Amino acid sequence: MSRTSPPTRTLTLALALAASASALAAPAADGTCSVRKTGPAPTVVELYTSEGCSSCPPAEAWLNGLKGRTDVLPLAFHVNYWDNLGWPDRFASPEATDRQRRLANLDGQRGVYTPQVRVSGRDWRRWPDLPAAAGAATATAAPALELARDGDAFVMRVDATARGGALAGYWAVLEDEHETRVRAGENAGATLRHHHVVRLYRPVADWPAGQAHSARLAVSRGVPAHPRRVAFVLVDAASQRPLQAAVLAC
Repeated sequence: MSRTSPPTRTLTLALALAASASALAAPAADGTCSVRKTGPAPTVVELYTSEGCSSCPPAEAWLNGLKGRTDVLPLAFHVNYWDNLGWPDRFASPEATDRQRRLANLDGQRGVYTPQVRVSGRDWRRWPDLPAAAGAATATAAPALELARDGDAFVMRVDATARGGALAGYWAVLEDEHETRVRAGENAGATLRHHHVVRLYRPVADWPAGQAHSARLAVSRGVPAHPRRVAFVLVDAASQRPLQAAVLAC
């Protein structure tokens, strides 16, 4: 089902790309923080949802329950094609809808739906179960990914790899601890609680896997009531399957 909706509110966030790669500093006394991810990648779990969808609250409650796990990166993408059916989702964005449709096209799916769960890039209808973690061969093939705060921005760096083809990726700015009292539409009367809400999604264009690469995202720190985290997901450019992911909350 696909419906048009009124323009949605977006965060004022800027994205800038760079083409160099260098070593990241370790956490410093000035508040700088960083992480370097190698080996097994966390399982990337994407939920496509809407506050206007009556079957979505159980899926959101399940995704909320993944909070705190280091082996999983949960992402809640709120789509906007339910917004004109009685209750506009304040977290919905056309970018989330476009991403869901693009991945559906890659998979040969005839349409999109909510709630939809994607695990490691694939449509996954067996939630709340998750697939087994990636094997050792996949883990050793995962490129090294570094993510660090640099003042009012985040910088990601990816090492050159021996694999062929191209790499790509995307930024996701996440917020937790949101609550909505729904007053109309299919979920009228319900109080919905949201974690892992994608408030900003920004794809990064592909580059040759044999070259090191970096990208930069300028983003405000948000407010204490809704803790903000910044994630970068590295993907295979052709299939859009996640290869590595890192997240910082600093």
